[in-house]
Amino acid sequence: MTPAPVRPLVLTGPIAPLGEDGASSAIDKRPGPAPWRIGATGLEGDAQADRKYHGGPEKALHHYAFEHYADWAKEIGDAQALEAAGAFGENLSTTGWTEANVCVGDIVRFGSALLQVSQGRQPCFKLNIRFHCPDMAARVQKTGRTGWYYRVLETGVAEEGDLLRLVDRPRPHWLLERLTRLLYRDTMDREGLTAMAALPELAQNWRDLARRRLESGKVEDWDRRLFGEGSALRQR
Repeated sequence: MTPAPVRPLVLTGPIAPLGEDGASSAIDKRPGPAPWRIGATGLEGDAQADRKYHGGPEKALHHYAFEHYADWAKEIGDAQALEAAGAFGENLSTTGWTEANVCVGDIVRFGSALLQVSQGRQPCFKLNIRFHCPDMAARVQKTGRTGWYYRVLETGVAEEGDLLRLVDRPRPHWLLERLTRLLYRDTMDREGLTAMAALPELAQNWRDLARRRLESGKVEDWDRRLFGEGSALRQR
Protein backbone atom coordinates (compact mmCIF):
# COMPACT_ATOMS: atom_id res chain seq x y z
CA MET A 1 0.00 0.00 0.00
CA THR A 2 1.44 3.36 -0.99
CA PRO A 3 0.64 6.60 0.83
CA ALA A 4 -1.74 9.01 -0.89
CA PRO A 5 -0.73 12.61 -1.61
CA VAL A 6 -1.09 14.68 1.54
CA ARG A 7 -0.71 18.30 2.59
CA PRO A 8 1.95 18.44 5.32
CA LEU A 9 2.27 20.80 8.22
CA VAL A 10 5.72 22.35 7.84
CA LEU A 11 7.68 23.14 10.99
CA THR A 12 10.99 24.77 11.88
CA GLY A 13 12.69 25.77 15.10
CA PRO A 14 15.66 27.62 16.61
CA ILE A 15 18.23 26.34 19.07
CA ALA A 16 17.02 26.84 22.64
CA PRO A 17 17.69 25.48 26.16
CA LEU A 18 16.01 22.14 26.90
CA GLY A 19 15.14 20.87 30.36
CA GLU A 20 16.48 21.84 33.77
CA ASP A 21 20.11 21.58 32.68
CA GLY A 22 19.51 23.85 29.70
CA ALA A 23 21.02 21.52 27.11
CA SER A 24 21.07 23.09 23.66
CA SER A 25 18.43 21.63 21.37
CA ALA A 26 16.23 22.57 18.42
CA ILE A 27 13.74 19.76 19.04
CA ASP A 28 10.83 22.16 19.62
CA LYS A 29 9.49 22.89 16.14
CA ARG A 30 6.64 25.24 15.27
CA PRO A 31 4.64 25.85 12.08
CA GLY A 32 6.26 28.41 9.81
CA PRO A 33 4.74 30.47 7.00
CA ALA A 34 5.16 29.64 3.31
CA PRO A 35 7.01 29.78 1.04
CA TRP A 36 9.31 27.06 2.38
CA ARG A 37 12.74 27.06 0.79
CA ILE A 38 14.38 23.65 0.84
CA GLY A 39 18.14 23.53 0.43
CA ALA A 40 20.61 20.67 0.38
CA THR A 41 20.64 20.44 4.18
CA GLY A 42 17.01 21.25 4.89
CA LEU A 43 14.52 24.03 5.43
CA GLU A 44 15.65 27.63 5.43
CA GLY A 45 15.28 28.99 8.96
CA ASP A 46 15.51 25.61 10.67
CA ALA A 47 18.33 24.76 13.09
CA GLN A 48 20.05 21.75 14.66
CA ALA A 49 22.04 22.12 17.87
CA ASP A 50 24.27 19.06 17.56
CA ARG A 51 25.35 18.77 13.95
CA LYS A 52 27.31 15.60 14.67
CA TYR A 53 24.09 13.63 15.18
CA HIS A 54 21.39 15.85 13.68
CA GLY A 55 21.00 17.51 10.32
CA GLY A 56 23.31 17.29 7.34
CA PRO A 57 22.63 16.04 3.81
CA GLU A 58 21.29 12.62 4.88
CA LYS A 59 19.05 14.10 7.58
CA ALA A 60 17.90 17.24 5.81
CA LEU A 61 14.23 16.96 6.84
CA HIS A 62 12.56 14.87 9.52
CA HIS A 63 9.04 13.50 8.93
CA TYR A 64 6.85 12.19 11.75
CA ALA A 65 3.38 10.66 11.60
CA PHE A 66 0.86 12.71 13.55
CA GLU A 67 -1.32 9.66 14.22
CA HIS A 68 1.39 8.43 16.59
CA TYR A 69 0.59 11.30 18.94
CA ALA A 70 -2.62 9.64 20.13
CA ASP A 71 -0.74 6.43 20.90
CA TRP A 72 1.87 8.34 22.88
CA ALA A 73 -0.77 10.25 24.83
CA LYS A 74 -2.29 6.92 25.92
CA GLU A 75 1.08 5.49 26.89
CA ILE A 76 2.77 8.36 28.71
CA GLY A 77 -0.20 10.46 29.71
CA ASP A 78 -1.54 13.77 28.48
CA ALA A 79 1.89 15.36 28.16
CA GLN A 80 1.87 19.06 27.39
CA ALA A 81 4.42 18.49 24.67
CA LEU A 82 1.91 16.35 22.75
CA GLU A 83 -0.63 19.12 22.33
CA ALA A 84 0.56 20.00 18.83
CA ALA A 85 2.80 18.68 16.07
CA GLY A 86 6.49 19.44 16.38
CA ALA A 87 7.10 17.65 19.67
CA PHE A 88 9.48 15.13 18.11
CA GLY A 89 11.51 17.72 16.25
CA GLU A 90 9.81 16.94 12.96
CA ASN A 91 9.84 19.28 9.97
CA LEU A 92 6.95 17.55 8.22
CA SER A 93 3.84 16.33 10.01
CA THR A 94 1.16 14.32 8.22
CA THR A 95 -1.60 11.80 8.71
CA GLY A 96 -1.58 8.78 6.41
CA TRP A 97 2.19 8.36 6.00
CA THR A 98 3.77 5.99 8.53
CA GLU A 99 6.62 3.52 8.90
CA ALA A 100 4.17 0.86 7.70
CA ASN A 101 3.70 2.37 4.21
CA VAL A 102 6.88 4.39 3.58
CA CYS A 103 9.98 2.67 2.18
CA VAL A 104 13.69 3.37 2.21
CA GLY A 105 14.50 5.13 -1.07
CA ASP A 106 11.00 6.52 -1.68
CA ILE A 107 11.24 9.62 -3.86
CA VAL A 108 8.82 12.38 -2.92
CA ARG A 109 7.92 15.66 -4.61
CA PHE A 110 7.11 18.68 -2.43
CA GLY A 111 6.63 21.82 -4.44
CA SER A 112 9.63 22.10 -6.74
CA ALA A 113 11.87 20.14 -4.32
CA LEU A 114 12.56 16.43 -4.75
CA LEU A 115 13.22 14.41 -1.59
CA GLN A 116 14.28 10.82 -0.92
CA VAL A 117 13.82 8.74 2.23
CA SER A 118 17.37 8.12 3.42
CA GLN A 119 17.04 6.46 6.84
CA GLY A 120 14.90 6.11 9.93
CA ARG A 121 15.50 8.05 13.11
CA GLN A 122 17.67 6.73 15.91
CA PRO A 123 16.05 8.30 18.98
CA CYS A 124 18.30 9.91 21.58
CA PHE A 125 18.04 10.80 25.27
CA LYS A 126 16.87 14.36 24.57
CA LEU A 127 13.42 12.87 23.98
CA ASN A 128 13.49 11.77 27.63
CA ILE A 129 14.00 15.38 28.67
CA ARG A 130 11.48 16.73 26.20
CA PHE A 131 8.69 14.45 27.45
CA HIS A 132 9.71 14.25 31.13
CA CYS A 133 9.84 10.48 30.65
CA PRO A 134 13.17 8.83 31.53
CA ASP A 135 12.86 6.06 28.95
CA MET A 136 11.04 7.88 26.15
CA ALA A 137 13.83 7.32 23.60
CA ALA A 138 13.84 3.60 24.39
CA ARG A 139 10.06 3.50 23.97
CA VAL A 140 10.30 5.23 20.59
CA GLN A 141 12.90 2.71 19.47
CA LYS A 142 10.97 -0.32 20.78
CA THR A 143 7.68 0.70 19.15
CA GLY A 144 9.22 1.62 15.80
CA ARG A 145 7.36 4.93 15.86
CA THR A 146 10.57 6.73 15.03
CA GLY A 147 9.84 8.86 11.97
CA TRP A 148 12.31 9.13 9.11
CA TYR A 149 14.68 11.45 7.29
CA TYR A 150 14.96 12.74 3.74
CA ARG A 151 17.93 13.72 1.67
CA VAL A 152 17.31 16.46 -0.91
CA LEU A 153 17.76 15.31 -4.51
CA GLU A 154 16.64 18.64 -5.97
CA THR A 155 16.45 21.87 -4.00
CA GLY A 156 13.33 23.94 -4.43
CA VAL A 157 10.44 25.87 -2.91
CA ALA A 158 7.09 24.65 -1.58
CA GLU A 159 4.03 26.87 -1.30
CA GLU A 160 0.96 26.74 0.90
CA GLY A 161 -1.32 23.99 -0.42
CA ASP A 162 1.45 21.94 -2.07
CA LEU A 163 1.16 18.22 -1.45
CA LEU A 164 3.72 15.60 -0.63
CA ARG A 165 3.52 13.10 -3.50
CA LEU A 166 5.26 9.78 -3.85
CA VAL A 167 6.72 9.75 -7.36
CA ASP A 168 8.95 6.65 -7.33
CA ARG A 169 9.53 3.59 -5.13
CA PRO A 170 12.78 1.82 -6.05
CA ARG A 171 12.76 -0.46 -2.95
CA PRO A 172 9.16 -1.62 -2.43
CA HIS A 173 10.23 -4.48 -0.14
CA TRP A 174 12.06 -2.17 2.28
CA LEU A 175 9.34 -0.63 4.41
CA LEU A 176 10.74 1.42 7.26
CA GLU A 177 9.14 -0.93 9.76
CA ARG A 178 11.21 -3.76 8.26
CA LEU A 179 14.36 -1.71 8.71
CA THR A 180 13.46 -0.89 12.32
CA ARG A 181 12.74 -4.53 13.10
CA LEU A 182 16.13 -5.50 11.71
CA LEU A 183 17.95 -2.80 13.66
CA TYR A 184 16.30 -3.27 17.04
CA ARG A 185 14.57 -6.67 17.27
CA ASP A 186 15.90 -9.24 14.80
CA THR A 187 19.32 -7.76 15.41
CA MET A 188 21.47 -10.62 14.12
CA ASP A 189 19.48 -11.61 11.05
CA ARG A 190 22.53 -12.04 8.85
CA GLU A 191 20.57 -12.34 5.62
CA GLY A 192 18.68 -9.15 6.41
CA LEU A 193 21.83 -7.29 7.47
CA THR A 194 23.59 -8.34 4.27
CA ALA A 195 20.72 -6.98 2.21
CA MET A 196 20.63 -3.80 4.29
CA ALA A 197 24.35 -3.21 3.78
CA ALA A 198 23.84 -3.39 0.02
CA LEU A 199 20.96 -0.88 -0.18
CA PRO A 200 22.30 2.03 -2.27
CA GLU A 201 19.43 4.34 -1.24
CA LEU A 202 20.12 3.85 2.49
CA ALA A 203 22.35 6.38 4.23
CA GLN A 204 25.98 5.27 4.27
CA ASN A 205 26.29 5.26 8.07
CA TRP A 206 23.40 2.78 8.35
CA ARG A 207 24.93 0.52 5.71
CA ASP A 208 28.19 0.69 7.66
CA LEU A 209 26.32 -0.24 10.86
CA ALA A 210 25.01 -3.39 9.17
CA ARG A 211 28.50 -4.30 7.98
CA ARG A 212 29.98 -3.83 11.45
CA ARG A 213 27.40 -6.18 12.97
CA LEU A 214 28.12 -8.78 10.33
CA GLU A 215 31.87 -8.52 10.91
CA SER A 216 31.79 -8.43 14.72
CA GLY A 217 28.80 -10.67 15.39
CA LYS A 218 27.76 -8.15 18.04
CA VAL A 219 25.06 -5.49 18.40
CA GLU A 220 26.26 -1.98 19.26
CA ASP A 221 25.61 -0.53 22.72
CA TRP A 222 22.59 1.78 22.61
CA ASP A 223 22.60 2.97 26.25
CA ARG A 224 24.50 6.24 25.85
CA ARG A 225 22.27 7.31 22.95
CA LEU A 226 19.05 6.30 24.69
CA PHE A 227 19.75 7.41 28.26
CA GLY A 228 22.62 9.88 28.15
CA GLU A 229 25.89 9.93 30.01
CA GLY A 230 25.66 8.83 33.64
CA SER A 231 21.96 7.95 33.63
CA ALA A 232 20.91 5.42 36.27
CA LEU A 233 18.83 3.70 33.62
CA ARG A 234 22.06 2.73 31.86
CA GLN A 235 22.59 0.26 34.70
CA ARG A 236 19.13 -1.30 34.39
